Amino acid sequence: MTNLKDISDQILQLTTTIETTYPELYKYLGENPITIPSDDHPDINISVMQNYLESLKDLLKHHIETHQVK
Repeated sequence: MTNLKDISDQILQLTTTIETTYPELYKYLGENPITIPSDDHPDINISVMQNYLESLKDLLKHHIETHQVK
C-alpha cells in the first residue's frame, strides 16, 4: 500500500521533472484548481494527495500530447 510519504516523493519527483524539462508548463502548476483549497483548514490525506498526483500526471500527459514537435 502506498503511504503519504511515497505519494509526496512522487509529487516532488514529477514537479521537478516538469520544472526542468517543461518549464513552460511549470509556471501553471500554481494555477491548478486542485492546489487551491476552498476550505480554511483542508484535510490533507492519502486520497487528496493521490488525486493531486494523478492531476499532475494528466496535466503532463496532455501537455506532451498537444505540444509534440512534428
